[in-house]
Amino acid sequence: MQKSYRVAILGATGAVGVELLELLQNRSFPLKDLKLLASPRSAGRTMPFQGERLPVEPVSDCSFTNVDLVLASAGSSTSKTWAPVAVEAGAVVIDNSSAFRLEAQVPLVVPEVNPEALNNHRGIIANPNCTTILMAIAVWPLHQVGVVKRIVAATYQSASGAGARAMEEVKTQAHAILQGRRPETEVFPYPLAFNLFPHNSPLNHLGYCEEEMKMVNETRKIFGAADLRITATCVRVPVLRAHSEAINLEFETPLTVEAAKEILKSAPGIKLVEDQIANHFPMPIEATGQDEVLVGRIRQDISHPCGLEIWLCGDQIRKGAALNAVQIAELLAAKNLLQPANMAVSS
Repeated sequence: MQKSYRVAILGATGAVGVELLELLQNRSFPLKDLKLLASPRSAGRTMPFQGERLPVEPVSDCSFTNVDLVLASAGSSTSKTWAPVAVEAGAVVIDNSSAFRLEAQVPLVVPEVNPEALNNHRGIIANPNCTTILMAIAVWPLHQVGVVKRIVAATYQSASGAGARAMEEVKTQAHAILQGRRPETEVFPYPLAFNLFPHNSPLNHLGYCEEEMKMVNETRKIFGAADLRITATCVRVPVLRAHSEAINLEFETPLTVEAAKEILKSAPGIKLVEDQIANHFPMPIEATGQDEVLVGRIRQDISHPCGLEIWLCGDQIRKGAALNAVQIAELLAAKNLLQPANMAVSS
């Protein structure tokens, strides 16, 4: 008899929280009970699920009693506060924030890449950054055949990466510009409608922003390759939903375009979109709402005999966040790793 689980979504009212609700319903995750948690300002709201409306409760010290699994889609500070409380109460936490990603004892997991990392979890499992997930899905199967020595990535990141309010801000700005009015900014530091700018996360002493360093450090951890050479340039673009990435790969030995296409055709989590005659390749408008990462425009790097260029688009809210978390939960259930009584408390 299949076991069912008592699940809580922390940050249920945000864009990722809404997507988690839909995925839990559509993928028939074995739920025994579902609890929706958010900040006190969201208390009193209800959200639809399986033909009824569930109340949103303010998160508190008592929220995680009798909960097996917490899907956390709130910010880092919220996760740092409540994830240890949830683990202490006996729950397993899959956290979508950056709070625990680089902690040595916390698995950082993309199910198509390193599912074995779940085996020794201590109660908290980290969901990688959205751009990292999308890149890892596309690069990992190639890395298994021809070892990748260096990755140069450029990202084109949609407003969805900053949440539902950011998406609405871009719509409002576009309307204002088309009406001849000055666009107002609140979520972003600059207007994003009809504009683009380097990612607005904080810069380090080398001039790399936080988002770029997430791609570097998280990919190394997921691949188990601490010396993998990676560099990235992350850019905000006026797209509502779904991120795009241009990736240059340098292999130890040459990997042909034809071989790369065959590898990606059968790789999990990928849909190859490659129509050179029609000049049709992955686009964010086609990736929106899709589970798969769309990969295409695969070509030889004419500047290096061991180089390939690839282009990808993926839904940041779905595979870049909520779907990856639900897939981790499904793996935990399949591996019988959702056994709170056996879990050590995370430090």
